Amino acid sequence: MSTESLSSTIASSKMSASEIRAGASLASIFALRMFGLFLILPIFAIHAKTLPDGDNTALVGMAMGVYGLTQACLQILFGIASDKYGRKPVIIAGLILFALGAVIAAMSNTVMGILIGRAVQGAGAISAAITALLADTTREEHRTKAMAMVGGSIGISFALSLVFAPVLYQSIGMSGIFIMTAIMAIAAIAVVMWITPDAPTLPSAKVPLLDVLKNPELMRLNLGVFVLHLSQVAMFVVVPSALVQTVHLPLDKHWEVYLPVVFGSFFVMLFAIMRGERSGKMKQVFIAAIALLMLVQLGFWSFLDHAWMLIAMLFAFFLAFNILEASQPSLVSRLAPPSAKGAALGVYNTLQALGLACGGFVGGWMKQHISASSVFIFTAVLSLIWLIIASRMPELPKRASKPNSANANDAASAA
Repeated sequence: MSTESLSSTIASSKMSASEIRAGASLASIFALRMFGLFLILPIFAIHAKTLPDGDNTALVGMAMGVYGLTQACLQILFGIASDKYGRKPVIIAGLILFALGAVIAAMSNTVMGILIGRAVQGAGAISAAITALLADTTREEHRTKAMAMVGGSIGISFALSLVFAPVLYQSIGMSGIFIMTAIMAIAAIAVVMWITPDAPTLPSAKVPLLDVLKNPELMRLNLGVFVLHLSQVAMFVVVPSALVQTVHLPLDKHWEVYLPVVFGSFFVMLFAIMRGERSGKMKQVFIAAIALLMLVQLGFWSFLDHAWMLIAMLFAFFLAFNILEASQPSLVSRLAPPSAKGAALGVYNTLQALGLACGGFVGGWMKQHISASSVFIFTAVLSLIWLIIASRMPELPKRASKPNSANANDAASAA
């Protein structure tokens, strides 16, 4: 190999400065947005009891879940719009809606008013546009690592929200938290405008949405994200009470478990993905993560009353979850037609939101009417079905090692 060729290979094995900037800035946008949302979850049910209509538990549940519902309804439209009008304008429009919804919720003194605010927040359904922009601005061989930055930022935001939510609620109240959420959205707009690299010019060819919906490989991934997030929410209907009863950890101390397992699993996930990318064995890593997810559900079923096993299962869950959360959107962006990445990721994120909604409903119903352990049997069976379907996916070719620019600022498009 010539010196020039060797230098090119080494250069292509590392993320460029522009790719790092794209990954870090878009991960921060996700983190700012999700941290504001996650802050509400541990404390809203308590706060609702202080409101005039807070004794209506169905309304309280709707206020917590309506965000996911409006997200599910609008993800595809926002994704298609990002294909047509550009990623950044759509992301900024969605963040404006998110901030507006937060202000509406902050000014409300009823659960219904907060419900309306959260519905407006959810109308800013920009997950597809963000992940499409990340795909546009990174090379294939580094895309999963960039997606891992986003997935890790979401997990860390969740863990930090458990630490700071009670403290912030005591100091600035629920209205203050919503205002802080709006400020975070405005900060995210500044990041999009002045830090995130611009995407290359999108292909002009039109791809019918039906072609995206019928693509069998995309269908596998859409099923997968539905199962993953249904399992996540259904699991957390049961796990918090198990931590109280088995580990004897009060609710306001759960972050002492979540924070280390999320951070620890994130670093192990990065190692697994980097090894898989370098060796061209990402399919094996992907399948192993689904198998681990299934084993975790069986582990919770068997060891829910064993303190250390419960914590070990949480670590294993977040490891599997982070690997799948990083690799799946990367695969969607790789398999989707270049001019329909936003639409494909819109469908993907719609199934993700539906999984979140169904997980809460199914987990709550099964825990109340059957048993807590039945939740894990159900999610284990779903994971097994996913594992069988995913195992039939074709081998993923090793990503090309020749350098090609990440975006328009680097030289040429590599989407």
